[in-house]
Amino acid sequence: MRNIKLTIEYDGSKYLGWQRLGDSDKTIQGKIESILTKMTGESIEIIGSGRTDAGTHARGQVANFHTASHLAVLKIRAFLNHYLPQDIIVKQVVEMPERYHARYHATGKKYSYSVWNAELPSPLERSTSFHYQQPLNQQLIEEACRLLEGTHDFIGFSSLKKNKKKIRFVRLKKSVCNNRVKELPLHL
Repeated sequence: MRNIKLTIEYDGSKYLGWQRLGDSDKTIQGKIESILTKMTGESIEIIGSGRTDAGTHARGQVANFHTASHLAVLKIRAFLNHYLPQDIIVKQVVEMPERYHARYHATGKKYSYSVWNAELPSPLERSTSFHYQQPLNQQLIEEACRLLEGTHDFIGFSSLKKNKKKIRFVRLKKSVCNNRVKELPLHL
């Protein structure tokens, strides 16, 4: 049995998130599994490195799956990209050791949040940024962000409340500022 790792980029605007919901074809996982199942003739289940919410985009979502198929990794990538919708692309396909697990071997996640700070909204930025018309106080934003930096227990944001700690280290990248978009990426 082979263990195949995928690196995926997608625009999640039309999807209910990463995780398959029953037999829904409105998730990223569901779309990819459907094509892999057709390609291999096997019932394929992919394991994601994490989940994304509805409408969330990803530049490097990692996933893996097991298959008995002998197709070359380049052919797997070509097949997926041929049949996936244009808002999902598999950037890389690599064969991994049997014990590799996308979720358990993940070493971090990077989140990026953008504000479109202009009088008028941009049709090109609407799915990747929040439109805010009023002037922004960059100094106050950076001071607030510094409060997030460091090691914190995020159990309050988790559905698992049973004395399980959700300790994470947050590192903030310096804000990228120009006259149009201000980004404050979070590294968890």
